[in-house]
Amino acid sequence: MSQPIQSAICSFGMSGRVFHAPFLYVHNGFNFYGAWERSKKAVHEFYDGVKSFSTLEEMLADDAIELVIVNTPNYTHYDYTKKALLANKHVLVEKPFVPAVAEGIDLVELAARQGKILTVYHNRRFDSDFRTIRQVLDKKLLGDIAEAEIHFDRFKEELSPKVHKETPGPGTGVLYDLGSHLIDQALQLFGMPDAVFADITNLRPISLVDDYFEILLYYPTKRVRIKSTYVAREPVPSYVFHGTKGSFLKDRTDVQENDLLAGKLPERENWGIEPANEKGLLHTEIDEAVVKKSIDSLQGNYLEFYDGLHDAIRNKGTVPVDANDAINVIRIIEAAFKSSKERRVVEIKSS
Repeated sequence: MSQPIQSAICSFGMSGRVFHAPFLYVHNGFNFYGAWERSKKAVHEFYDGVKSFSTLEEMLADDAIELVIVNTPNYTHYDYTKKALLANKHVLVEKPFVPAVAEGIDLVELAARQGKILTVYHNRRFDSDFRTIRQVLDKKLLGDIAEAEIHFDRFKEELSPKVHKETPGPGTGVLYDLGSHLIDQALQLFGMPDAVFADITNLRPISLVDDYFEILLYYPTKRVRIKSTYVAREPVPSYVFHGTKGSFLKDRTDVQENDLLAGKLPERENWGIEPANEKGLLHTEIDEAVVKKSIDSLQGNYLEFYDGLHDAIRNKGTVPVDANDAINVIRIIEAAFKSSKERRVVEIKSS
């Protein structure tokens, strides 16, 4: 068996502690080697033997490190990823990839020149609810999709304690934060749209960055709406799909984030399995009979992202998320902001 990939995280805050360190710890193909901690040194409270670096330069100078995870504020993604690639490291970047399409293209080209793996952590592809949706569509249980809605709603009266998330600037706001998940899921299901119409604003008086968006994606034979708001105390179904044969409704009920926040490690056989009462509603026609029934959810598992990343680095396999897919997400975001500002439909230019 090959040696574990020596891996370092650019921040041991919530993202590093919850979404990356547990997987580096339990996956036999990785070793959690180090973390960049600017002030508070907390990594040793959770993991023994992990190095704590005081600066990015110190971390990148360590020749033992093969993989760097860039999970710092969005506006730093381009700069830190570029530095890591130039230091001959493979790089995993948190979503959203970068604030601008041009920056993403530059990084993809640099990674190719350096001969290094570059991927983006669009982990919601590995959610139980999204996997269930994908199975329903792959089986053509709804016929041809005519209309779809994907929501990511929350109720948050307060601002985030993370100042960088509430300060206007490149890559801030709910569209970059939660919207990148929804856009990636829509593109995975339906590909790039022909055009975009968007409404983006902040509905809470305390918010200085966008906390609401609604985006309509135009396809030749369907319409796909993605939406998020921070003022939804009672959320609607997160997935609503209507086709020529029937409909499917599903709540956002993947349990992985809550389990990770609770300190659970992703090493149990029942990891990522939703409660039995969290099922999707299928109302369609099967074998010329109208059927209305609940559908069990598939298992979610973010660990499979790391399986794919290990295979890409060690065996030259396919990356779990192509960085060009992540660029397309930013391409939609840029078009959406343009549409909202100019109050018009914006065509999507092919990449």
